Amino acid sequence: MKKIAVARRLPQPVLDQIAGLGEVLAPKNDAPLDRAGMQELMRDADAVLLASVDPMDAALIAACPKLKLICNIGVGYDNIDIAAARSRGITVTNTPGAMDDAVADLVFGMMLAAARRLPQADAFVRAGKWTPDNLTGFGLGMDVNRKTLGIIGFGRIGRVIARRATGFEMRVLYSDSVAAAPELEAALRAERSELDRLMAASDFVVVQVPYGPSTHHMIGAAQIARMKPTAILVHAGRGGVVDDAALAAALKSGSIAGAAVDCFENEPKLNPALLDCPNLLLTPHIGSATPDTRMSMMRMALGNLAAGLQGATPPNVVSG
Repeated sequence: MKKIAVARRLPQPVLDQIAGLGEVLAPKNDAPLDRAGMQELMRDADAVLLASVDPMDAALIAACPKLKLICNIGVGYDNIDIAAARSRGITVTNTPGAMDDAVADLVFGMMLAAARRLPQADAFVRAGKWTPDNLTGFGLGMDVNRKTLGIIGFGRIGRVIARRATGFEMRVLYSDSVAAAPELEAALRAERSELDRLMAASDFVVVQVPYGPSTHHMIGAAQIARMKPTAILVHAGRGGVVDDAALAAALKSGSIAGAAVDCFENEPKLNPALLDCPNLLLTPHIGSATPDTRMSMMRMALGNLAAGLQGATPPNVVSG
């Protein structure tokens, strides 16, 4: 019987389905495993099921001599050393498409919250500053409708974000190595643009690219400096694509109006400079955090797991 290591506790119905595929090796409780615990859990596994926050580096892969399949619950897979897996002939899968709507919803929620300064408005009321003598003292936010939205990365999630933007009658600029089909551009009111032009022309900039060596600090001080002083940056992709220190410096200097960030370098540790920025909305990497989305991701991961264990090619093999 094949042994399947599950890096963290999953809902019991999901664990029951996994048990139908082989012997389940799972943590005893909900506490995250440390490195030694991960190695102990996985050392005899034929397959591993893990979340995109669980690291699977070369040393851990080397410590699992029987491993043939790594199934990631998440679309991002920079937590896995793909080269080390490939050198061992280990198949790696992910769950593309399962979280597109949830992430797009979060991006628009963050955009609206940052533009209309909703966290600051909430704090203003809670602090008792909204009084008869100060009815209009909070200040003004920013319109979203009919503004220009720049989307960096026009894959599945970027396109879903653009579709939502049509409801706000926004002009969409996008930067991507591959051009979208003309009919899709027309439907989404989207125009392909060089990154520098996008940064300079957009009222809102959304960063939605995967993380890797080629995208490390893709949005740094030079790119942020091109933005309008009234613009807002929204980042709900992967930590490390945006230079967090450069973003904090821009926010503190007032060179951009604000930002909303869901993913960070070295998370859950944050660059302390970010915490001192009142014009920054922070969320704890919750792009997929809805019950329906998480269950959809797990179902897709289970499909990959079942196919791989049965000797077939899983439907969502990572090629990068």
